[in-house]
Amino acid sequence: MYSKDGENYFIVDAHVALWDARAENQRNIHGKQFIDCFYDYHRNLSPTSEVWPYEDFLYQGGERLMRDLFTDGYVDHAIFQPALLSAFYGNGFGQTEEAFALAQQHPDKLTYNHCWDPRFEQVGLEQLRRDAERFDLKGVKLYTAEWQGGSRGYKLDDPWTYRYLEACQELGVRNIHVHKGPTIRPLDRDAFDVADVDRVATDFTDLNFVVEHCGLPRLEDFCWIATQEPNVHAGLAVAMPFIHSRPRYFAQIIGELLYWLDEDRIQFSSDYAIWTPKWLIERFVDFQIPADMTEYAPLTTDQKRKVLGLNAARMYGIEVPAGLDVAEKAGV
Repeated sequence: MYSKDGENYFIVDAHVALWDARAENQRNIHGKQFIDCFYDYHRNLSPTSEVWPYEDFLYQGGERLMRDLFTDGYVDHAIFQPALLSAFYGNGFGQTEEAFALAQQHPDKLTYNHCWDPRFEQVGLEQLRRDAERFDLKGVKLYTAEWQGGSRGYKLDDPWTYRYLEACQELGVRNIHVHKGPTIRPLDRDAFDVADVDRVATDFTDLNFVVEHCGLPRLEDFCWIATQEPNVHAGLAVAMPFIHSRPRYFAQIIGELLYWLDEDRIQFSSDYAIWTPKWLIERFVDFQIPADMTEYAPLTTDQKRKVLGLNAARMYGIEVPAGLDVAEKAGV
């Protein structure tokens, strides 16, 4: 929980990861390209005081994650969103077993989401069914630009993707988190295009599609889709650190999202370990849209509460302590 000026905020970090990008896990040059691109985002968008040494960035481990999120970072609950990237990393990029074990040790603090790739077709579909049972999945993270064999990406509206989404419906895996944001070297920019969200959101109305990184740099496209599809949500991973490096740009991002989606479909994410939540939460609570940006309404405390944790808590059935819910404070 974070407290400031007599106000308390329940924090859910809706997009975190444990990864291993050390040299011994890199399958090829693309593994180094990928983590170096991550590190460039980290270094260029963070306050100087928050920049990690490169070697620390390659692998964090569970002990540091628990400290950075829960001891120092104000987070009450966090959700793992792993990326496999097996074409680049021998043991995968996201550390499935380590993350899942940590979530089992701390079920009150961590939820584990898994990942799937429709290009594995029937074999992968059968694996999804096993994974849903083993991990008790409530959500998955999809990386549509991931390389697989000769393929350099897939779309949400591909026939096999539909079969996997149908299986998610059947299995109760309702929260579909999709990376639709900035490209990461060497992945292809257009494979992250947000356009395919439109069709699947229409066809799978009982699934939630959380568009991670809110479609950046395609914010306008994302907003036009999300305003007509009530099951489309915005994840603020990658958008959040602009609160430091380009605060007026962040004001535009959050202002547009609040205009098109309202405060009930926006989720705070640190994208740990690219950034740590502590400074992002502090700055967001203090943040206000500049007075001269008159097309956007001022941010309210209750809007910040919803974004920082209440929205994701509602989606995942995470218990919010008494007195911290907006509805309770309003007497609803």
